[in-house]
Amino acid sequence: MKIKLESLQHQLDALRAINDNFYGVDASNNSSSAGDLFSNPLLVNRYNDDANIDIKMETGTGKTYVYTRMMYELHQKYGLFKFVIAVPSPSIKEGTRSFIDSDYARQHFSEFYENTKIELNVINSGDFRSQSGRRNFPVQLSEFVESTRQNINQIEVLLVNAGMLHSKSMSRDDYDQTLLGGETSPIKAIAATRPVVIIDEPHRFPRGKKFYEDIEAMKPQRIVRFGATFPEVVSGRGQNRLIKSDYYRGEPQFDLNAVESFNQGLVKGIDVDYPDMTDKQASNLYKVKSVRAKELVLTEKGNDHTVGVGENLAAVDEDFSGNITYDGGPQHELSNGLSLSKDMKLIPGTFSESYQDEIISEALDRHFDAEQKNFMRTGSEENSPKIKTLTLFFIDSISSFRGEGKGKGWLAEHFEKLLSSKLNALIKVFENPKGKRESEYREFLKATLRSLKSRHQDVYAGYFSEDRGSSDKDVEAEVDDILRNKEKLLSFRDENGSWITRRFLFSKWTLREGWDNPNVFVIAKLRTSGSEISKIQEVGRGLRLPVDETGHRVGQNEWASRLSFLVGYDEQEFAEKLVGEINDDTNVKISTTMLTDSMIDALIKNTMRGGKKLTSADLVNDLGSRGVIDFSHRFTNEAVVNGVKMPGYDAFVHLYPEATQNVQLASGHVRDVKKNKENIRIRLVKPNWNQLRNLWLQLSHRQMVVYDEDVNKKAEIIAKKLFKNKDLFVYKRPQIIHKEIKMAERASLAETSYDYISKYVTMSYGTFLKQLTTGTGLPVNLLNNLMVEAMDKYLHGDTNLINDDTLQNLIKEFNRQFSSVIIEHYHYEKLTFGASTSIFDFQKNDFVDSVPANILGVYSSDAIDDPKYLYERPPLRFDSTNPELQLLKRTYGNEVKVFGKLPKQAIKIPRYDFGTTTPDFIFVIKRKSGDIVYLVVETKADNMRLGDKEIHLIQEKYFNTLKEKGVYYQMATSEEEVEQKIRWLGETEK
Repeated sequence: MKIKLESLQHQLDALRAINDNFYGVDASNNSSSAGDLFSNPLLVNRYNDDANIDIKMETGTGKTYVYTRMMYELHQKYGLFKFVIAVPSPSIKEGTRSFIDSDYARQHFSEFYENTKIELNVINSGDFRSQSGRRNFPVQLSEFVESTRQNINQIEVLLVNAGMLHSKSMSRDDYDQTLLGGETSPIKAIAATRPVVIIDEPHRFPRGKKFYEDIEAMKPQRIVRFGATFPEVVSGRGQNRLIKSDYYRGEPQFDLNAVESFNQGLVKGIDVDYPDMTDKQASNLYKVKSVRAKELVLTEKGNDHTVGVGENLAAVDEDFSGNITYDGGPQHELSNGLSLSKDMKLIPGTFSESYQDEIISEALDRHFDAEQKNFMRTGSEENSPKIKTLTLFFIDSISSFRGEGKGKGWLAEHFEKLLSSKLNALIKVFENPKGKRESEYREFLKATLRSLKSRHQDVYAGYFSEDRGSSDKDVEAEVDDILRNKEKLLSFRDENGSWITRRFLFSKWTLREGWDNPNVFVIAKLRTSGSEISKIQEVGRGLRLPVDETGHRVGQNEWASRLSFLVGYDEQEFAEKLVGEINDDTNVKISTTMLTDSMIDALIKNTMRGGKKLTSADLVNDLGSRGVIDFSHRFTNEAVVNGVKMPGYDAFVHLYPEATQNVQLASGHVRDVKKNKENIRIRLVKPNWNQLRNLWLQLSHRQMVVYDEDVNKKAEIIAKKLFKNKDLFVYKRPQIIHKEIKMAERASLAETSYDYISKYVTMSYGTFLKQLTTGTGLPVNLLNNLMVEAMDKYLHGDTNLINDDTLQNLIKEFNRQFSSVIIEHYHYEKLTFGASTSIFDFQKNDFVDSVPANILGVYSSDAIDDPKYLYERPPLRFDSTNPELQLLKRTYGNEVKVFGKLPKQAIKIPRYDFGTTTPDFIFVIKRKSGDIVYLVVETKADNMRLGDKEIHLIQEKYFNTLKEKGVYYQMATSEEEVEQKIRWLGETEK
């Protein structure tokens, strides 16, 4: 596959802005002297900040393309041929080099600038090493400086990062050779070429700071800055303190901000997701009170905990798992690579391997959701080119991935296990492929599984800064492919027709900037980045719109591509912060209290009313006459629009929706998945549901759990046995470890530990008895009598045994034993009244029109439409791949009239232990005799938990009461079990 660049309108607009603000060549001062052969022509208004240009473009919109094409344009129009590109870091330098030197970029630009090429000279840190005792200039520098105008079809470009530019090697003047016949300092030699300097990521080169002074030392005639963010300047103090971006000429000459980029569909939309935690886990929060090179102080609920260098955080809280120590140093790092700063919050539970497994598993689910859509191109024209799907993991430790020596780290092993499981499940889903594309996808999955077992690097790979200089050839090949072989990553097959299965990448933030690949659809952060860096920057690696297998860019109008961004619970507000950043990235700030001049200017800029351009006077008069604003342009408390009362600001937006376009982020571009699940609804196919009407009239009638007469007697017997079990009564006492370091023989250090036991932790008897009654449902009098007897006969009156641990032991053991008994000693009785459920409105005697997607399933998958299905589709909603998704995707015979997944609380079968339950699937089946029967299915995995088995017994007991109505029940762990039951029901006469 070869990437094919396109000229996009917003990029052409940026080039036009540069041309409009470029004042051209100063013809009166240019000569053809020998010295001028090595330098750019003199420009009008040269060496003047007022002539410099700022181009603001959001991450992912193609600023590298624009400044590369700008060099071709300025060479063609003005004969400029010496350009310096200054970037902040080696990683960005590598990304820029990769683009400019790529075959696809050279081929694209050759279509517009025939016979012209860029000669890219890259300076790296090792290029200035002396050879044979002589200190010479790097060849790249010499070629850039000493090339002449005589080669009219060549543009000389010098690419250098800030650290290299600031190094002593660039400013010293004791080299053993000269440039341009006399210059002995690299920076002065560059200055002699009168370059045009391009600054990439200008916020890293603030004016007045060292790196900008290095730019000035090159004496550029003109500076053109390209970036999504620019340096900030602060003026005033206190309430008058003002922070604003530091632009040349006071504003960017082209401004494609974040709001416009998202609203215009120039970048992917974003879905943010994170794993849930229990309230107890989430509240277990530690805050960095202070952090120094040799000491870390954490505070939790007013208690301070000091951690020295080399000490384990598990000593503070055992939930800090993974053998994490404080390494300290200037970066204040933990051993897992997390850099700490004051006031940073740490949740111990997010450090566990199981928690990171949860993020990995969710990321793989999101990956395969996207991959199936991109491979099948559902909703696109038949035979549309496929799109390769990539997932990027940011991790905190290279050792967790690479391991030691030739082995794998625990993270890689866990990843392989999770990936292998999901691949096997998906291969089974597509066991009976429908059409060529599904068959091809199954082969792709099988090839991936084979590669994973034989050579895992063909499926997933990593790139870390520590990889530089690695002697491992496999690691070197991984790094080279990730950094430089973009087209291979985007391809499905190699030159021999074999599958290219690599699509999972791991990095320790090394790929956060510079590197880009348009087909990253999932980014998962297994650890917080540890600093308040830009949220837009964090998602930046996945913002670019994808390319298909033919190399063509796929626009948002053709394909609603979205980036799934997974973070930890400690960053659950990521979506809100990201939206805030996007909305802040505009010069127009929306006020909900007053119509400001900037809001008026932004609105009238491109707004038409009555066939003519809207003026500020027209706008103010209209809003004033409607009572939306007062004489001082403040929004009124209430206005009336089309007979509806609303606040003045709401009325303003209603009348002029253009007011927030390209000023605020439109709804849906950035979504918090957990908070938005309730908003997605799935419509019912009413004709299909009506085939279930007779059954549902039965199900909508409530049923009551009736216990056998002797059940209370059985509960009392269990309770009496419990209170005779002395093992359930325990002491609760915190333990303090006191460590002394003593001098032993031969001056070595010996460590001695002493345990000091504090007072027992107890609770009041009244509280203990009340909570025990609540937890067991037993009468308080019975429990009191049993407790008094136990204290007298077995516990020697020791009140230290009355504590929370004893309480939980008694409750847990009673419920376990009682459940095993009661499950056989109750039955259902039908009541005379009915009630509404999630699927049926009893008052209206009809099914609902739609249900929230999340009560059908937490995951989604596209599928072809099936007229028998109970809901409009795609997408399908499910909770497990096996067997739920398999049941949803398979094709059923003529005996099945309709089928589908049941929403949660669709039936509300009462449970003997309180609460309700609803099975997963329902099928309407027509027998050979013509009779209609119903099959209700509960799906579970092979390794059912104890609770799953109990639910099975509850549902079975309930549906046995409906057998006379033609209702059959099945617990299934595979689609084959359901298929066999359907076949049996269809072939049975009655």
